[in-house]
Amino acid sequence: MPISHHVFLTGATGYLGRALTTALLQGGHTVRALVRPGSALRLPGRVAPIIGDALDSRTYADQVAPADTLVHLVGVAHPGPTKAALFQTVDLASAREAVRAALAGQVEHFVYVSVAHPAPVMQAYWKARVEAESLIDTAQMSATILRPWYVLGPGHRWPLVLKPLYWMAERIPGTRETARRLGLVTLSQMIEALVWAVENPANGTRILDVPAIRHGSGA
Repeated sequence: MPISHHVFLTGATGYLGRALTTALLQGGHTVRALVRPGSALRLPGRVAPIIGDALDSRTYADQVAPADTLVHLVGVAHPGPTKAALFQTVDLASAREAVRAALAGQVEHFVYVSVAHPAPVMQAYWKARVEAESLIDTAQMSATILRPWYVLGPGHRWPLVLKPLYWMAERIPGTRETARRLGLVTLSQMIEALVWAVENPANGTRILDVPAIRHGSGA
């Protein structure tokens, strides 16, 4: 039986956040979620809302404790090449504030959804996430960093048309590693991996790449 964890969650009302919140509650964990004013009603009833601004840790850092785990999911919805500036002002900025809040709250484990890299496209996106990973490393917290490329789920299915290309690329020695690193994962695989990360805290920094996410853990 997994140990019950007290989780502080950012991005709880987003694509990953909604599904993760439900899964954590079903697993018997305590969840408190950072939300903007007016968004608390979008949370399940058993989740305690913490009103604050993800871009300013001063608005919520004193509410992180007594959480032992902080899961940071804030990011620009439906990232694309036209949103390059937002990757710095939202994705990276919110990660920086989450690290500060985690340090202030003395959490034992920081869980961060980054992105697979390097990649030939979306460079502004993955470079902002790499900077965020560097912030986590500099903070010297125990952390799990997940690196999916694209998470398939409701409203996020267009890459399915690329599956034949992935199949071919994984069978060619020169493209096999890239195809696997930038492979597709499903929403259920991602949530299973995130729950596993919460229930199995890292000692130091642990990376879950696409193959590990597909297995639901670092195995």
